[in-house]
Amino acid sequence: MPNPIRQKRVADRLQQETSLLLQEMNDPRLDLVTITQVNIDRELEYANVFVSTVGDEARRKEVMHVLNGARGYIRREIAKRVQLRRAPEINFHWDPTPEKAEHIARILDEIKTEAPPAPDARPAPQETDDAAGES
Repeated sequence: MPNPIRQKRVADRLQQETSLLLQEMNDPRLDLVTITQVNIDRELEYANVFVSTVGDEARRKEVMHVLNGARGYIRREIAKRVQLRRAPEINFHWDPTPEKAEHIARILDEIKTEAPPAPDARPAPQETDDAAGES
């Protein structure tokens, strides 16, 4: 069983090689697809590859369909490029993190534009009636 450092190195290498492989595939449906993260189990048998791209729900479905259809090819190519006893099974998952980050940024921008201006930090001097009448 590999230690966590080796597990992380293998996951990073799989991310790098999978990204390069997607660029080399020359499939226009895979343009602007980003491998955001790779998680691999302790036995190095299964790799969860998280992907993201720009576009709507139809684009997401198309990308996932293409990637799942090319899983066997991608696994074979990874086996050639990465020196492991056995190439891990690859499972592709959609990563909604970039979309969520954009949504949060949009909400924060709206709050920023709607917020009233900040009050002056120094309080204005107040005159009291008692002080004015005693002089």
